[in-house]
Amino acid sequence: MRGAVRSSPRMMLRKLLLPLVLGVLGTAPAVAAPRAPVKAAAKSKKAAAPAGEVQRSRGTRAIAKATPSKKKRPAVRLTRGRRVARRASTLVGHSLGTYSPRVPDDCSGLVRLAYRAAGIELLSHGTLPGENAVTAIYRRAQRSGALHRRAPKPGDIVFFRETYDRNRDGLRNDGLTHVGVIESVERDGTVVFVHRGGSGVKRARMNLRFPSLRQQGGRVLNDYIRRAEGGERARLTSELFGGYASASRL
Repeated sequence: MRGAVRSSPRMMLRKLLLPLVLGVLGTAPAVAAPRAPVKAAAKSKKAAAPAGEVQRSRGTRAIAKATPSKKKRPAVRLTRGRRVARRASTLVGHSLGTYSPRVPDDCSGLVRLAYRAAGIELLSHGTLPGENAVTAIYRRAQRSGALHRRAPKPGDIVFFRETYDRNRDGLRNDGLTHVGVIESVERDGTVVFVHRGGSGVKRARMNLRFPSLRQQGGRVLNDYIRRAEGGERARLTSELFGGYASASRL
């Protein structure tokens, strides 16, 4: 046909190459894209947790660390001496006549009542003819090997001599006449004991390092335990000390 225009070989080649070039250029980015970053991104997405969950997790750990363990501590069992001393402390300021079984409202009654807290009756062996209760308790302590003059412990018994004229003959020949229960021992060696004195059940102090010293620096070291009478001055606890008896051996 006359109107048809023949295509030159160069034109034909262009038409064939153009789609091929466009196809290569269109798919090149997808082919060249590295695969490793894609996997890393996926891994990071899997490992990452929302901020709220991280905060809750940290808070849980903090609470776990701050919460103390609720393990029950085993009960501390008091020694015989501690039980006796604690009982004696509760009797301060009270009348001994209100307790049952009844005990005499005197120094021996106070010690007997305190020792009953440990299941011990100090006069279970009885008294000898003419023997006072203090001497009978001393005899029991002597028989059981409980007597000593070392530093006492709470619950130990303390004995005193000649605290009053028991036989009323005006002479210092009455032997053991008073007794108390050790409550505590202070750092300077001052012994605090509970006893039944003339004004009721109370605390008193004794420091054998300073037997003739009433007080020092405003602190009482030795209380008076015998009043002045018969022309003699009042006596301090250390001056009439007669010994201790260990609670653990009675």
